[in-house]
Amino acid sequence: MTRICGNASEFAHSALHGYSLVHRDLVRMVRGGVVRAKPGRAGKVAVVVGGGSGHYPAFNGYVGTGFADAAVAGDIFASPSTQAIYSVARRAERGGGVILGFGNYAGDVLNFGIAAERLRREGIDTRLLATTDDVASADVGDMARRRGIAGDMTVFRIVGAAAEAGLDLDAVEAVGLRANRQTRTFGVAFEGCTLPGEADLLFHVPKNRMALGLGVHGEPGIDEQDIPPPAQLAHVLLDRILKELPADAPRRVAIVLNGLGSTKHEELFVLWEALAPLLAQAGLTVIAPLVGEYVTSLDMAGCSLTMTWLDEELERYWRAPVETAVLRHAGITGEPDATDSVMEHEPPVVYAQAGTQAGQRGGLCVAQTMARLAQALAAAEGELGRIDAVAGDGDHGQGMARGSAAAAQAARQAAHAHAGAATVLAAAADAWADRAGGTSGALWGEGLRAFSTALDDVSVPDAPQLVHGVRYAMERIMQLGRARVGDKTLMDALVPFVETLERACDQGRALRDAWQAAADAAQKAADATRDLLPRMGRARTHGTRSLGHPDAGALSLALCLRVAGEGLPAVVDPMSVSTFPMQPVSGENPVLDAFRS
Repeated sequence: MTRICGNASEFAHSALHGYSLVHRDLVRMVRGGVVRAKPGRAGKVAVVVGGGSGHYPAFNGYVGTGFADAAVAGDIFASPSTQAIYSVARRAERGGGVILGFGNYAGDVLNFGIAAERLRREGIDTRLLATTDDVASADVGDMARRRGIAGDMTVFRIVGAAAEAGLDLDAVEAVGLRANRQTRTFGVAFEGCTLPGEADLLFHVPKNRMALGLGVHGEPGIDEQDIPPPAQLAHVLLDRILKELPADAPRRVAIVLNGLGSTKHEELFVLWEALAPLLAQAGLTVIAPLVGEYVTSLDMAGCSLTMTWLDEELERYWRAPVETAVLRHAGITGEPDATDSVMEHEPPVVYAQAGTQAGQRGGLCVAQTMARLAQALAAAEGELGRIDAVAGDGDHGQGMARGSAAAAQAARQAAHAHAGAATVLAAAADAWADRAGGTSGALWGEGLRAFSTALDDVSVPDAPQLVHGVRYAMERIMQLGRARVGDKTLMDALVPFVETLERACDQGRALRDAWQAAADAAQKAADATRDLLPRMGRARTHGTRSLGHPDAGALSLALCLRVAGEGLPAVVDPMSVSTFPMQPVSGENPVLDAFRS
């Protein structure tokens, strides 16, 4: 439902009023819509756009220098009335005639048409421009029946710039008609939208499915399919448009990748990453692309791709300066540079090779251990995320999985370059911190790097080195994070592990047995964090919410310690150990069992 609604019948009016208060530097609210706060010059062609509300920033957000002179707003998904269109156009008219721009829907065609007749009877030359860019709504041979959707953005933008440049009414109309003929849009919807005041969506799309060619008011689409990966979705959108690209069409295009209301910008950028190379492969040069929300449908989940192929004149207007709520930029000059969007590759890392065969074996030991950690944390990702979400932001599982995977890859590369144990672990530490990010990533990265200082590059790690390593890691993490036992952090598991390991080794126990005992102590301490209140990190602000739930950081650490110990031989002796055995992670995992319980 719409959570900030008030009187549902007044929703559109309230939204329009609120918009005009925020953007008073750009617009003034009048009966039925908004007009420019600073009217265009005398004699200018007035561009008045409009349609139903619920599509912001269409159409109010288009008003400003270089775009529209005014916008008319109907009720939600409903055409504005004839009187509203007439009234707003009269306010916007500057003596050069009026262009009325709208989507090709029956109510809009009727009301804008009647308003145009009234304006003409009063001596105001008025032209109609109905956008027809939706390729899913009719065949190419029946363009007049097509709907206007996100193509409103490119067509009205070009028309507004032409009017701003001083063209007369006939020339502005010709530019608009040509831009509309050369604009195509195809969209998909993942879920419906909610009308203000209603408790359920206007329509539903089955889970994990998407509707193809759905209209911005929920009009039926042409097909339905499973939601594909981004690369395949890019093909779905682009291929349908390219089918209508004439062979002699200009190869320079304006592109709008549009979100329909609840598809996040980050999702659109992921899709653009997949689209960009496809556009290049099609031989198209993209001029000033737009990625974001430009024609929405309340809170509909979905996106659309709009393409306008640009001749020299249309490109000039597409690049022209503009100042509106949705789009503000100076004139865009210069040619697109494909290298701007290419990620520069890091120079290959050169590792110092281990001086001995034992050193190389030590590097392989570390790499194999990191691979085991990555495997275990990938399996635990969901559980760790669910636990973290109780009193955190739910990203701990993802961060640990990402960090360990990157660390495993970096360790493998270093080991293949014949680096020793210290170098391999240092490389893994940096990769973990870089990929995991956040507080946890930094602490794990620095902890592993501190661990690496206890090792060397000429031998297989022995028991004293490993014991010193975990001590160095603990002290570094404690120094940086400032957490202590009882704060409900990973320190609650790490401190008992280090103390138990040191004590067991001092008593002469074999490393594998000592490590197992220490891992058991860490697991027990991690489980016991369910009885603690957090005193550090994000969770501390949630107070008692986390009581009764173990700390995700302590559990993930306990898991890692147990998995690392499973790879240890009974006795670590540089003279007898070739590598730590690379065994699959056990199907029985006490840590995961603890999660489930």
